[in-house]
Amino acid sequence: MNVVDSSGWLEYFADGPNADFFAPAIQDLKHLIIPSLTIYEVFKAICRQRDEGTALQAIAVMHQGTVVDPGSATAIDAARLSLERRIPMADSIILATSMSHDAILWTQDSDFEEMNGIKYIRRRGSADET
Repeated sequence: MNVVDSSGWLEYFADGPNADFFAPAIQDLKHLIIPSLTIYEVFKAICRQRDEGTALQAIAVMHQGTVVDPGSATAIDAARLSLERRIPMADSIILATSMSHDAILWTQDSDFEEMNGIKYIRRRGSADET
């Protein structure tokens, strides 16, 4: 299973320098988990950068994978991860969601750079942060 964080989706949709890194995970729809928080972040960023119509088109693509909402167990796990690893709430929820589905997290977010179970690539200046 795969989870692509918001930075990866934005890179993919912008066809940024790291888009090819994220393409295999995004295009493998059978194994793609999308945390609902990622939909929020991507929709907000694309609305800010472009317009709502473009954002809705991107979200329609994201809905081709399996969208999951964090339950209370994932929320508690995320809080623990946030405290232990000193990462922001959104990052901890996405990481906890990935872990709860035994998924690989694909990202260019430096908060995840040194973590196990992460496919990380250094950002090369493209899509804006969420």
